[in-house]
Amino acid sequence: MLIKKSLKLITILTFVGLIQSCVKDNLADGTDPEEENIVEEGEPDSSPTDITNLMIPENFEFSTSETVNVTINDNTPNAIYTVYAYNSTQYNLEEVDVINDEGEPDTETSFETDELNQVLFTGRPINGMLQHTIMMPSYYSQLYIRRKEGTVFSSEIVAINDGNVTYNFSNTSGKARKAEVSRFKDRITNSRASGKNIEIDTLFAVNGSGQLFSINPLNGSLKELAPMPLGSYTAAIDHANMYLYSIGKNSGNPLMRYDMINDSWTTIANVGMGGPRLEYNENDGLLYFSTQAKVYTIDPTNATVLSSWDINNLDVTGGGDLAFAEDGTLFLSSFGGLYRLDLDNNNVYQATRISSDNLPFNPTSMTFDSNNELWLASNGSSSDLIIMDTVTGGWEYVYGPNSTSGLNFGRTINDLTTYTVSEDIEDPDTDGDGITDSNDEFPEDAEKAFEIFTPSKYGWGTVAFEDLWPFLGDYDFNDTAVNYRFVAIQNAQNEVVQLDIHFEVTSDGAGLTNAFGIEFESIAPNQVASVVGTVLNEGYINVAGNGVEEGQNRAVIILFDNNETMLNRPTEVNVRFTTPLTTAQLGIAPFNPFLIINRDRGREIHLPNRLRTSLGVNTVGTEGVNRDPDGNYQTDSRLPWAINIIHNFKVPKERVPVNRAYNFFNDWATSGGTTFSDWYKDNPGYRNQGDLKN
Repeated sequence: MLIKKSLKLITILTFVGLIQSCVKDNLADGTDPEEENIVEEGEPDSSPTDITNLMIPENFEFSTSETVNVTINDNTPNAIYTVYAYNSTQYNLEEVDVINDEGEPDTETSFETDELNQVLFTGRPINGMLQHTIMMPSYYSQLYIRRKEGTVFSSEIVAINDGNVTYNFSNTSGKARKAEVSRFKDRITNSRASGKNIEIDTLFAVNGSGQLFSINPLNGSLKELAPMPLGSYTAAIDHANMYLYSIGKNSGNPLMRYDMINDSWTTIANVGMGGPRLEYNENDGLLYFSTQAKVYTIDPTNATVLSSWDINNLDVTGGGDLAFAEDGTLFLSSFGGLYRLDLDNNNVYQATRISSDNLPFNPTSMTFDSNNELWLASNGSSSDLIIMDTVTGGWEYVYGPNSTSGLNFGRTINDLTTYTVSEDIEDPDTDGDGITDSNDEFPEDAEKAFEIFTPSKYGWGTVAFEDLWPFLGDYDFNDTAVNYRFVAIQNAQNEVVQLDIHFEVTSDGAGLTNAFGIEFESIAPNQVASVVGTVLNEGYINVAGNGVEEGQNRAVIILFDNNETMLNRPTEVNVRFTTPLTTAQLGIAPFNPFLIINRDRGREIHLPNRLRTSLGVNTVGTEGVNRDPDGNYQTDSRLPWAINIIHNFKVPKERVPVNRAYNFFNDWATSGGTTFSDWYKDNPGYRNQGDLKN
């Protein structure tokens, strides 16, 4: 009996312990939350690494972002700009052993970069000027500015100086090239009119020996062109400017540009990696480069590598080429056959094999002609040319030793690309807003044209809260964490007509029922026409007919009123405005975000030094030590109750303070944000993965 009683007592104590460990936050227990142990058992509370002992500089507000004023001066009518955050850092850099297009052992460089995903805004200059104030991660020091005029792209990387960027467009060389291309095409048009035999398609070929030559696909005739500065396995053509691009196979892998009008070469800059596959995308003016199971984008004007994607499901990763079909579908060949590449929701290319069996040779190149037929070449000492059907995978020899044509080139073709003589295609303006369809994000809606993204087109930011305000919490910042992406939709005059708020609760570590809202500090409630998509079921939020909260001096939108029901639930809220707003009137996202604690409408938590809404109060009825008597949402030691991470923030586990989960948080905080400003990223050595929630 004594043994049974002891076992029963142990069971009861264990159950009680489990119950207590599951209750994280309680505003009514009458205890001082400062007494919570926020370090591992056995560690003294007075440890210098204890987050409450950090020496935080005065006026530091734990901001991970910076405000940047962007001014673009351009008097050209209908020039369209896309602006990106830019950082040249490359991640996971490694050398990979491969077999090159000549069948020899070689090495290739592989790395990660994501600059092309960091779109901040699109727009056009009005009266010669385009201006926006944007919020971006503070570790960025440059912007990548891309300009499109008709079908011609140009770009520049510009430094951020004291929160300002000014870009003045002046491109006389671009205008001269446009005129030169126009004159060349006019001569071709006149030749056609006079009955001369002008080929519609011309195949251009390169090889590792530095030969550049053209092939007439109708009869296989070959024409020698200007020798390349360096041998290459790649070639791609920019039709708008009549340039052929190629990457040298060694010596830093320089990007080389061939002038198709003047039969001359220019070396631009080193890419820093070589490989077998290259294509030019007429839709964005970028080179698409691929090696092994990777795709990269390269700016042809300066050889800057902008983005990288992984490729899944390639049976063989060596060799081959890239080619865009007329409808924009991207195809890849490797030594394992032909594949179609489709980008999935995780920004990864999924490869679907088209050829039912391995091709009759190892393809080193491919290109589509104007009939959307796919030409491929082998890498033999006298290459074969075949045509392939991208639907059935069927193929046939056309020229080369294995064909019945009797024509041998007597040389290797390491890459192919097609130049098609074609008339300029009209770019319509379907909705009549003055922005042509290719430049209009909403080509069938005259009220919408451009977009501004915070933090970026594909990125997420996070607002994370400690919900025991005004008492000291445990600083795991996982009580309520909300991922966000704001998309401000503008009309053709760069005025904001709608705001789309994409959000998801990624952590609910609280034992409290919390709500989350946004205050627009420069917008009156009656300037909002409608709000659609909020989730309000608790009955204590009063909403006016247009969807904003009642009783507020400024427009306030409560996105949800119960964090528990919103966990891992992607949601979108759409806000329409009564009249178009300037970006200055709208303000800078994420605006003034705040948490409402445990259904107590007056109990708001804001970012440091942000004002409460009209319904917020600075008094609480719970016993304990008030750590925020002045109501600035920072303790006397300047710790916040809310932090805005302009990145997808992985919150710590329960009762693990943020400075233990992230190794450089202390350096960042004590330096006032000047060192390790990217402390929250997944860089080597930055995170302790075992201390983070999944």
